[in-house]
Amino acid sequence: MNPTQDPGSMQRARQPLSEAAQASLAKTHTLFRLFIVVVLGSLFVIQLDIAYVWLSAILTAASLALGIIVLIRAITRKESKLVLFGVITGLLVSGVMVLVLLVMGAFFNQFSDFQQCQREALTQRATSECRTDLENRLPGM
Repeated sequence: MNPTQDPGSMQRARQPLSEAAQASLAKTHTLFRLFIVVVLGSLFVIQLDIAYVWLSAILTAASLALGIIVLIRAITRKESKLVLFGVITGLLVSGVMVLVLLVMGAFFNQFSDFQQCQREALTQRATSECRTDLENRLPGM
């Protein structure tokens, strides 16, 4: 005897994806992984040294371009919600990075002097003096 199932509780079996759909999905996931690596790379590079602000700017521009491409692919091809959420979050992080880069570019000399002072500071007092000096040199602080 076959047990009867309620049509509302029956799960539809997923139809296998065509080769073209599988290739498209694989390309989207590869672009998404590359996007995440570039966003994280931009975040890590900006923390190294102010002298690498140019490299972080290139990585941020690349992350914005990749993010827009992956976002369009995710929306038009109805990819997973996780990819969509990750792309939107990564684009927000890239937007914040643009603001950070603009501020660091505008006050390049002050931040460069601050990093040099931090490298030479051997005590907590010297470190706080570096911070105080930076705050005094920045407008509006």
